[in-house]
Amino acid sequence: MNLLGNILYDTIYHSTPIILAVLGGLFAYKANVLNIGLEGMIVMGAFSSSLSILLFGNFYLGMIIAVACTLIVGLIFSLFSITLKSNFIITGFGLNILVAAIGTFTLKFMKLSNINLSQIINVNDMKVAIPVVDGIPILSSILSNHTIITYVAFLLIAVVYVVLYKTRFGIHLRVVGENEEAAKSVGLKSDMLKYSSILIGAVLCALAGINLSAERMALYTDNMVAGRGFIAIAAIYCGKAHPVKSSIYAILFGLARSLAINLGLYAGPISGLFDMIPYIMIVLVLLFVSSMESKKTRLRGFRNA
Repeated sequence: MNLLGNILYDTIYHSTPIILAVLGGLFAYKANVLNIGLEGMIVMGAFSSSLSILLFGNFYLGMIIAVACTLIVGLIFSLFSITLKSNFIITGFGLNILVAAIGTFTLKFMKLSNINLSQIINVNDMKVAIPVVDGIPILSSILSNHTIITYVAFLLIAVVYVVLYKTRFGIHLRVVGENEEAAKSVGLKSDMLKYSSILIGAVLCALAGINLSAERMALYTDNMVAGRGFIAIAAIYCGKAHPVKSSIYAILFGLARSLAINLGLYAGPISGLFDMIPYIMIVLVLLFVSSMESKKTRLRGFRNA
Protein backbone atom coordinates (compact mmCIF):
# COMPACT_ATOMS: atom_id res chain seq x y z
CA MET A 1 0.00 0.00 0.00
CA ASN A 2 2.93 2.32 0.72
CA LEU A 3 4.28 1.77 -2.81
CA LEU A 4 0.84 2.41 -4.34
CA GLY A 5 0.43 5.57 -2.26
CA ASN A 6 3.84 6.82 -3.38
CA ILE A 7 3.00 6.13 -7.02
CA LEU A 8 -0.30 8.03 -6.81
CA TYR A 9 1.26 10.94 -4.91
CA ASP A 10 4.09 11.18 -7.41
CA THR A 11 1.62 10.97 -10.29
CA ILE A 12 0.08 14.26 -9.13
CA TYR A 13 3.58 15.60 -8.50
CA HIS A 14 4.88 14.81 -11.98
CA SER A 15 1.63 15.67 -13.80
CA THR A 16 1.57 19.30 -12.64
CA PRO A 17 4.06 20.91 -15.08
CA ILE A 18 2.65 18.86 -17.97
CA ILE A 19 -0.93 19.91 -17.16
CA LEU A 20 0.09 23.57 -17.04
CA ALA A 21 1.88 23.26 -20.39
CA VAL A 22 -1.12 21.43 -21.87
CA LEU A 23 -3.56 24.12 -20.72
CA GLY A 24 -1.24 26.83 -22.01
CA GLY A 25 -0.78 25.11 -25.36
CA LEU A 26 -4.53 24.61 -25.76
CA PHE A 27 -5.20 28.33 -26.22
CA ALA A 28 -2.76 28.60 -29.13
CA TYR A 29 -3.99 25.29 -30.58
CA LYS A 30 -7.58 26.54 -30.56
CA ALA A 31 -6.41 29.61 -32.50
CA ASN A 32 -4.80 27.28 -35.09
CA VAL A 33 -1.27 27.99 -33.85
CA LEU A 34 0.92 24.99 -33.05
CA ASN A 35 3.13 26.29 -30.25
CA ILE A 36 6.23 24.11 -30.54
CA GLY A 37 7.92 26.61 -28.22
CA LEU A 38 6.22 25.20 -25.10
CA GLU A 39 9.44 23.42 -24.16
CA GLY A 40 11.50 26.59 -24.36
CA MET A 41 8.91 28.53 -22.37
CA ILE A 42 9.03 25.97 -19.56
CA VAL A 43 12.84 26.12 -19.60
CA MET A 44 12.73 29.91 -19.40
CA GLY A 45 10.31 29.77 -16.48
CA ALA A 46 12.52 27.29 -14.63
CA PHE A 47 15.81 29.03 -15.39
CA SER A 48 14.78 32.67 -14.87
CA SER A 49 12.91 31.93 -11.64
CA SER A 50 15.87 30.04 -10.17
CA LEU A 51 18.41 32.66 -11.24
CA SER A 52 16.25 35.53 -9.94
CA ILE A 53 15.72 33.83 -6.58
CA LEU A 54 19.46 33.19 -6.33
CA LEU A 55 20.27 36.85 -7.07
CA PHE A 56 17.52 38.55 -5.06
CA GLY A 57 16.71 35.94 -2.42
CA ASN A 58 12.93 36.30 -2.84
CA PHE A 59 10.71 33.54 -4.20
CA TYR A 60 7.79 35.77 -5.21
CA LEU A 61 10.03 38.28 -6.98
CA GLY A 62 11.55 35.32 -8.80
CA MET A 63 8.06 34.26 -9.91
CA ILE A 64 7.28 37.72 -11.28
CA ILE A 65 10.57 37.91 -13.17
CA ALA A 66 10.08 34.37 -14.54
CA VAL A 67 6.61 35.24 -15.86
CA ALA A 68 7.96 38.45 -17.43
CA CYS A 69 10.88 36.62 -19.10
CA THR A 70 8.60 33.89 -20.43
CA LEU A 71 6.20 36.50 -21.79
CA ILE A 72 9.13 37.95 -23.74
CA VAL A 73 9.74 34.50 -25.26
CA GLY A 74 6.02 34.34 -26.09
CA LEU A 75 6.17 37.77 -27.72
CA ILE A 76 9.16 36.75 -29.85
CA PHE A 77 7.36 33.59 -30.97
CA SER A 78 4.21 35.62 -31.74
CA LEU A 79 6.14 38.29 -33.66
CA PHE A 80 7.87 35.79 -35.92
CA SER A 81 5.04 33.30 -36.40
CA ILE A 82 2.03 35.63 -36.58
CA THR A 83 3.23 39.08 -37.69
CA LEU A 84 6.15 37.95 -39.87
CA LYS A 85 4.36 34.74 -40.98
CA SER A 86 7.28 32.41 -40.28
CA ASN A 87 6.85 28.66 -39.92
CA PHE A 88 5.50 27.74 -36.46
CA ILE A 89 7.61 24.62 -36.14
CA ILE A 90 10.92 26.18 -37.19
CA THR A 91 10.33 29.23 -34.99
CA GLY A 92 9.38 27.09 -32.01
CA PHE A 93 12.38 24.79 -32.35
CA GLY A 94 14.67 27.80 -32.76
CA LEU A 95 13.36 29.34 -29.53
CA ASN A 96 13.69 26.04 -27.69
CA ILE A 97 17.36 25.82 -28.68
CA LEU A 98 17.99 29.51 -27.91
CA VAL A 99 16.48 29.41 -24.42
CA ALA A 100 18.31 26.20 -23.51
CA ALA A 101 21.56 27.76 -24.77
CA ILE A 102 20.99 30.89 -22.66
CA GLY A 103 20.66 28.71 -19.55
CA THR A 104 23.77 26.69 -20.38
CA PHE A 105 25.82 29.80 -21.17
CA THR A 106 24.78 31.52 -17.94
CA LEU A 107 25.76 28.50 -15.85
CA LYS A 108 29.14 28.34 -17.61
CA PHE A 109 29.65 32.10 -17.19
CA MET A 110 28.86 31.88 -13.47
CA LYS A 111 31.02 28.75 -13.20
CA LEU A 112 28.13 26.74 -11.76
CA SER A 113 27.06 23.20 -12.54
CA ASN A 114 23.54 24.07 -11.39
CA ILE A 115 21.58 26.74 -9.53
CA ASN A 116 21.05 25.43 -6.01
CA LEU A 117 18.42 27.29 -3.97
CA SER A 118 18.40 25.02 -0.92
CA GLN A 119 19.91 27.79 1.24
CA ILE A 120 17.09 30.15 0.22
CA ILE A 121 14.06 27.89 -0.21
CA ASN A 122 12.88 25.10 2.04
CA VAL A 123 10.86 22.85 -0.24
CA ASN A 124 8.97 21.36 2.72
CA ASP A 125 7.66 24.83 3.55
CA MET A 126 6.25 25.04 0.04
CA LYS A 127 3.90 22.12 0.68
CA VAL A 128 0.36 22.88 1.81
CA ALA A 129 -1.76 20.52 3.92
CA ILE A 130 -5.47 20.53 3.06
CA PRO A 131 -7.29 20.77 6.43
CA VAL A 132 -10.20 18.38 5.72
CA VAL A 133 -8.31 15.90 3.56
CA ASP A 134 -5.29 15.89 5.88
CA GLY A 135 -7.27 13.98 8.49
CA ILE A 136 -8.26 11.12 6.15
CA PRO A 137 -5.58 8.39 6.36
CA ILE A 138 -5.34 7.23 2.73
CA LEU A 139 -6.34 10.40 0.88
CA SER A 140 -4.05 12.60 2.95
CA SER A 141 -0.96 10.77 1.73
CA ILE A 142 -2.05 11.23 -1.90
CA LEU A 143 -3.89 14.56 -2.17
CA SER A 144 -2.42 16.61 0.69
CA ASN A 145 1.03 18.20 1.10
CA HIS A 146 1.46 19.37 -2.46
CA THR A 147 2.59 22.83 -3.53
CA ILE A 148 0.31 25.79 -4.27
CA ILE A 149 1.01 25.67 -8.02
CA THR A 150 0.04 21.98 -8.03
CA TYR A 151 -3.42 22.75 -6.67
CA VAL A 152 -3.72 25.74 -9.01
CA ALA A 153 -2.88 23.53 -12.00
CA PHE A 154 -5.72 21.11 -11.30
CA LEU A 155 -8.18 23.94 -10.61
CA LEU A 156 -7.19 25.56 -13.89
CA ILE A 157 -8.52 22.55 -15.83
CA ALA A 158 -12.07 23.66 -14.99
CA VAL A 159 -11.22 27.35 -15.43
CA VAL A 160 -9.75 26.81 -18.91
CA TYR A 161 -12.78 24.73 -19.93
CA VAL A 162 -15.10 27.59 -18.91
CA VAL A 163 -12.95 30.21 -20.64
CA LEU A 164 -12.74 28.28 -23.91
CA TYR A 165 -16.35 27.14 -24.13
CA LYS A 166 -18.42 29.56 -22.04
CA THR A 167 -16.91 33.00 -22.63
CA ARG A 168 -16.88 35.39 -25.58
CA PHE A 169 -13.07 35.31 -25.70
CA GLY A 170 -13.05 31.51 -25.98
CA ILE A 171 -15.73 31.49 -28.67
CA HIS A 172 -13.90 34.12 -30.70
CA LEU A 173 -10.64 32.21 -30.30
CA ARG A 174 -12.21 29.00 -31.59
CA VAL A 175 -13.83 30.83 -34.50
CA VAL A 176 -10.42 32.18 -35.52
CA GLY A 177 -8.97 28.69 -35.31
CA GLU A 178 -11.75 27.10 -37.38
CA ASN A 179 -12.11 29.76 -40.08
CA GLU A 180 -9.90 32.83 -39.85
CA GLU A 181 -11.32 34.51 -42.95
CA ALA A 182 -14.85 34.22 -41.63
CA ALA A 183 -13.67 35.60 -38.27
CA LYS A 184 -12.12 38.62 -39.99
CA SER A 185 -15.27 39.19 -42.04
CA VAL A 186 -17.31 39.71 -38.84
CA GLY A 187 -14.76 42.08 -37.37
CA LEU A 188 -12.69 39.81 -35.13
CA LYS A 189 -9.04 40.80 -34.73
CA SER A 190 -7.50 37.43 -35.41
CA ASP A 191 -3.87 38.45 -34.89
CA MET A 192 -4.66 40.00 -31.51
CA LEU A 193 -6.49 36.86 -30.43
CA LYS A 194 -3.55 34.71 -31.53
CA TYR A 195 -1.12 36.92 -29.64
CA SER A 196 -3.32 36.65 -26.54
CA SER A 197 -3.51 32.87 -26.79
CA ILE A 198 0.28 32.50 -27.02
CA LEU A 199 0.89 34.90 -24.14
CA ILE A 200 -1.60 33.07 -21.91
CA GLY A 201 0.29 29.89 -22.74
CA ALA A 202 3.57 31.62 -21.85
CA VAL A 203 2.26 32.52 -18.38
CA LEU A 204 1.12 28.95 -17.70
CA CYS A 205 4.43 27.55 -18.99
CA ALA A 206 6.25 29.95 -16.67
CA LEU A 207 4.28 28.48 -13.75
CA ALA A 208 5.20 25.00 -14.97
CA GLY A 209 8.89 25.95 -14.96
CA ILE A 210 8.66 27.57 -11.52
CA ASN A 211 6.94 24.48 -10.14
CA LEU A 212 9.51 22.18 -11.70
CA SER A 213 12.62 23.97 -10.48
CA ALA A 214 12.16 26.48 -7.68
CA GLU A 215 9.00 25.34 -5.93
CA ARG A 216 9.52 21.61 -5.59
CA MET A 217 13.25 21.02 -6.11
CA ALA A 218 14.95 24.34 -5.24
CA LEU A 219 17.31 23.54 -8.09
CA TYR A 220 17.88 24.31 -11.74
CA THR A 221 20.13 22.26 -13.98
CA ASP A 222 20.50 21.78 -17.73
CA ASN A 223 18.00 19.45 -19.42
CA MET A 224 15.80 19.20 -16.31
CA VAL A 225 12.64 19.94 -18.34
CA ALA A 226 13.34 16.70 -20.25
CA GLY A 227 10.84 17.10 -23.08
CA ARG A 228 7.78 17.97 -20.99
CA GLY A 229 6.77 20.61 -23.53
CA PHE A 230 6.68 17.99 -26.29
CA ILE A 231 4.82 15.59 -23.99
CA ALA A 232 2.25 18.36 -23.50
CA ILE A 233 1.84 18.68 -27.29
CA ALA A 234 1.29 14.92 -27.49
CA ALA A 235 -1.35 15.15 -24.73
CA ILE A 236 -3.14 17.95 -26.58
CA TYR A 237 -3.21 15.86 -29.75
CA CYS A 238 -4.39 12.72 -27.96
CA GLY A 239 -7.08 14.65 -26.07
CA LYS A 240 -8.28 16.38 -29.26
CA ALA A 241 -7.52 19.77 -27.69
CA HIS A 242 -10.22 19.34 -25.03
CA PRO A 243 -9.08 20.68 -21.62
CA VAL A 244 -10.33 17.73 -19.57
CA LYS A 245 -9.36 14.96 -22.00
CA SER A 246 -5.93 16.44 -22.70
CA SER A 247 -5.31 16.86 -18.96
CA ILE A 248 -6.19 13.20 -18.42
CA TYR A 249 -3.48 12.26 -20.91
CA ALA A 250 -1.10 14.60 -19.07
CA ILE A 251 -1.90 12.72 -15.84
CA LEU A 252 -1.33 9.44 -17.68
CA PHE A 253 2.14 10.61 -18.69
CA GLY A 254 2.70 11.75 -15.10
CA LEU A 255 1.76 8.24 -13.98
CA ALA A 256 4.33 6.79 -16.37
CA ARG A 257 7.00 9.03 -14.88
CA SER A 258 5.92 8.07 -11.36
CA LEU A 259 6.11 4.37 -12.21
CA ALA A 260 9.57 4.81 -13.68
CA ILE A 261 10.90 6.45 -10.52
CA ASN A 262 9.18 4.27 -7.92
CA LEU A 263 9.82 0.96 -9.66
CA GLY A 264 13.38 2.02 -10.39
CA LEU A 265 14.05 2.17 -6.64
CA TYR A 266 13.60 -1.62 -6.46
CA ALA A 267 15.38 -2.46 -9.73
CA GLY A 268 18.99 -2.20 -8.60
CA PRO A 269 21.56 -1.98 -11.44
CA ILE A 270 18.92 -1.92 -14.19
CA SER A 271 17.00 1.01 -12.66
CA GLY A 272 18.10 3.25 -15.54
CA LEU A 273 15.98 1.20 -17.93
CA PHE A 274 12.83 2.40 -16.16
CA ASP A 275 13.56 5.96 -17.31
CA MET A 276 12.34 4.82 -20.73
CA ILE A 277 8.80 4.14 -19.44
CA PRO A 278 7.40 7.68 -19.95
CA TYR A 279 8.72 7.90 -23.51
CA ILE A 280 7.56 4.39 -24.40
CA MET A 281 4.16 5.36 -22.98
CA ILE A 282 4.03 8.42 -25.26
CA VAL A 283 4.78 6.33 -28.36
CA LEU A 284 2.19 3.69 -27.43
CA VAL A 285 -0.52 6.24 -26.65
CA LEU A 286 0.12 8.17 -29.87
CA LEU A 287 0.07 4.91 -31.83
CA PHE A 288 -3.23 3.87 -30.23
CA VAL A 289 -4.90 7.26 -30.77
CA SER A 290 -3.66 7.48 -34.37
CA SER A 291 -4.94 3.98 -35.17
CA MET A 292 -8.35 4.80 -33.66
CA GLU A 293 -8.55 8.00 -35.72
CA SER A 294 -7.59 6.06 -38.85
CA LYS A 295 -10.38 3.52 -38.22
CA LYS A 296 -12.93 6.30 -37.71
CA THR A 297 -11.83 7.96 -40.96
CA ARG A 298 -12.21 4.69 -42.90
CA LEU A 299 -15.66 4.09 -41.40
CA ARG A 300 -16.79 7.56 -42.43
CA GLY A 301 -15.50 6.86 -45.95
CA PHE A 302 -17.50 3.61 -46.16
CA ARG A 303 -20.66 5.33 -44.90
CA ASN A 304 -20.31 8.20 -47.37
CA ALA A 305 -19.75 5.71 -50.20
